[in-house]
Amino acid sequence: MIDHYDWPGGREAMLRFGPATGPVVIAAMPLFEEANRTRAFMVSILRALAERGIASVLPDLPGTGESLIETEDAILTDWTTAFSSLTDMLSAERSAVHGLALRGGALVDVTARLATRWQFAPASGDMLVRDLLRTRLAGGEKSPAGEAFEFSGPPVELAGNRIGRALLAQLQAAEPAARPPLRVVRLDSDPLPADRKLAGSPLWRRSEPGNDPALAALLADDIAGWIAPCAG
Repeated sequence: MIDHYDWPGGREAMLRFGPATGPVVIAAMPLFEEANRTRAFMVSILRALAERGIASVLPDLPGTGESLIETEDAILTDWTTAFSSLTDMLSAERSAVHGLALRGGALVDVTARLATRWQFAPASGDMLVRDLLRTRLAGGEKSPAGEAFEFSGPPVELAGNRIGRALLAQLQAAEPAARPPLRVVRLDSDPLPADRKLAGSPLWRRSEPGNDPALAALLADDIAGWIAPCAG
């Protein structure tokens, strides 16, 4: 179901899945082009949660999806504020509100008052910014020898998105929330520590959008088991 939520900067769209009562999971998508590559995968996870009796919402953040704010005008503090506003709205409706973050989405829920956090392949902001700048160089745009990227100035096009440099500066210093209760799941090819590792391919690295329904079902089982103590 298509719905909306309000935050201090305006109104944004969101999708609702699952039952109208009980706990709810708020999903935080990966950032920029990774979001396009993994949206079908995220929807598969949320539909699988609905089949397990767990509600969820998938919000557009300011400057993403159907937002009226231009992507180049988005800043990280707007994303965290919007996500926190949605969390507070849902807290007034539901028995518990949980976070589900994929990749850079783990940088968005850091200020939200969530009952628990569940992260799949969380990435630091510095890692994501370095990946974006590598795509810029791969596209043939080169800086003068020895010159570092300048985080002030006009928006820059990276991986098909015009991104404000202020957002890139904020992201470079951002880290996923690490306070408990927190569960981290990663692919078995990922060397970083995790509570559980699963076989699969990193859809966010593919050149085109993709999906993995079998992995989505495994992750939905893991999420359902994680939040079960708070579901009563």
